Amino acid sequence: MLKTTLIEAARAGAAEVQRFFQKEFKITNKEGINNPVTEADHASEKAILNVIKSRFPDHYVLSEEAGEIIQDSNYKWIIDPIDGTINFAHGIPLNCVSIGVEKDGQMILGAVFNPHLNEFFLAEKGAGATLNDQPIRVSQQTSALHSCLVTGFPYTYINSANGPLEVFDRFIRQGVPVRRLGSAAIDLCWVACGRFDGFYEHKLEAWDSAAGYLMVEEAGGKVTDFEGKPYSPYRHRILATNGLIHDEMLDIINLKKDL
Repeated sequence: MLKTTLIEAARAGAAEVQRFFQKEFKITNKEGINNPVTEADHASEKAILNVIKSRFPDHYVLSEEAGEIIQDSNYKWIIDPIDGTINFAHGIPLNCVSIGVEKDGQMILGAVFNPHLNEFFLAEKGAGATLNDQPIRVSQQTSALHSCLVTGFPYTYINSANGPLEVFDRFIRQGVPVRRLGSAAIDLCWVACGRFDGFYEHKLEAWDSAAGYLMVEEAGGKVTDFEGKPYSPYRHRILATNGLIHDEMLDIINLKKDL
């Protein structure tokens, strides 16, 4: 019932995303520059929460817009009603609903649904990851220099020492293709299905990565923080790879190796 509810909740949220896509809707701005929230974000979140609450009213919820709905429960739902809101607001079809389910502090289920491309990614701890019900696996690339990477840029401390711009600069000056899609959840899913060989970012929130990082792990990849420690969605920094280039990527990010 947990997995069924997760799938239903993701589809309910995505239906609202599609309903508002490329139409007029209200936009407000949260703290900081270029940090919008749209009418569609709230509608998607409401639809997702309605599904979850109808089945599991006592479960803990952490959602980007609603914040924390604290309950005394072993289960926590971590929700991003639209990951890639700026893309959504500009009519760019690279945005998605992302929902992770945690039990006793361990991620056990994740769903990421981009309704515009009709791509539904699903992961279950110990049972693998799928795209539209077909199993997915990470790539077999063994060299960072010959990899296709993806990243994102935070709105704060972008100019910090060995920060996002410096790491990006090191890769692109060596001719490594590094993309920026604008949705961390999609980035992680595209690593999981082998389209990208690795993803790194300096500042994510739990709702950005909760579902996607499980997707990578269940597709055979590796996910850590920048120190190589096991990843938690409550850590800001993330490196997710096919596993084969992971140690090399860590060394490059941490200035221990040149490309």
